[in-house]
Amino acid sequence: MKMSWLDVRRLGETKDAILQEALHYRVEGVVADDPADFADLPPTLSKVLFPQDKPLPEDFGDSTIVIVDPRAHGTTPAELAPKHPGVEFGRFVEIVDAPTLEDACESARTEKWSLLLFRDPTKIPLEIVIAAADRATGSLITVARDVEEARIIFGVLEHGSDGVMMAPAAVGETAGLKAAAQADTPPLELVELEVVETAHVGMGERACVDTCTYLRKDEGILVGSHSKGMILCVSETHPLPYMPTRPFRVNAGAIHSYTLSRDERTSYLSELRSGSKVMAVDTKGHTRLVTVGRVKIESRPLISIDAVAPDGRQVNLILQDDWHVRVLGPGGAVLNSTELKPGDTVLGYLPSEDRHVGYPINEFCLEK
Repeated sequence: MKMSWLDVRRLGETKDAILQEALHYRVEGVVADDPADFADLPPTLSKVLFPQDKPLPEDFGDSTIVIVDPRAHGTTPAELAPKHPGVEFGRFVEIVDAPTLEDACESARTEKWSLLLFRDPTKIPLEIVIAAADRATGSLITVARDVEEARIIFGVLEHGSDGVMMAPAAVGETAGLKAAAQADTPPLELVELEVVETAHVGMGERACVDTCTYLRKDEGILVGSHSKGMILCVSETHPLPYMPTRPFRVNAGAIHSYTLSRDERTSYLSELRSGSKVMAVDTKGHTRLVTVGRVKIESRPLISIDAVAPDGRQVNLILQDDWHVRVLGPGGAVLNSTELKPGDTVLGYLPSEDRHVGYPINEFCLEK
């Protein structure tokens, strides 16, 4: 789990409100330069003392973590730890050049906590530190200037920083920071659907979704005509006789179809565009958000696939009517859509709630 630390050291009249947000959104840590700021905070939060421009106090009060800047404080975590057995210590490093980058790498390899501030906007130095800390047991916390930078930091080198420290510019930004930290998507419970009928339905517009990511052989996106039932459409990672593989692409279906994005929100295929997010899903239900690079909408012959779930729910998917357009079955079986017949089994997903402008909602809704 990624960690969110709220820096309240230089907040003025908004400090109390932001501390309340910290409790409401259950951030992992609050950073202050005065132990008195921790007096009313519950034990569920890490109370991080970081007197960056001040001397270390003699009494750390309720602090659970103390961040030390050896240059300013004249001491190190290793020297302080034996004197304060109830406190964890970390090291602050500001990365401005090659020597301080090496200092950050050493901290990442040896310290329990490393708080890193990168002066330049490039993320290459952070990549280097993350790589240096690959087998280390400590945690990297990186300073972010705003929520957008926090999202980038959490994704650097695929692993991302273990946490982000951010000083909110306004009340409300805590929610954005916490959302950025929770970018990982939960697994889905896929079900086996039995094909009951296929039919050629004539011409229409279908969408190919080209992502900015190489998709795996057992991975695609969930697509369906109705919000309560979708079929797993495979990416073009498997060889075809007449064209090269395109591992970033899913020939996903007719433009009216739903697919899933963050928080199981649905999007029409026709709504997707460069920069949109869609949920990639593999045959075991593992998920990840991927970025759409392009959507190609073209007129093609279409085929309709009707399937039924074990509980009797009906599922429909309309695809391009062509042999090379495929879906996934149990065990990662790759099934050509035009060869599906009654009795065949495909993998799908059955959302439990209806949708209003894409959001899950518990209300009556009839789709047919």
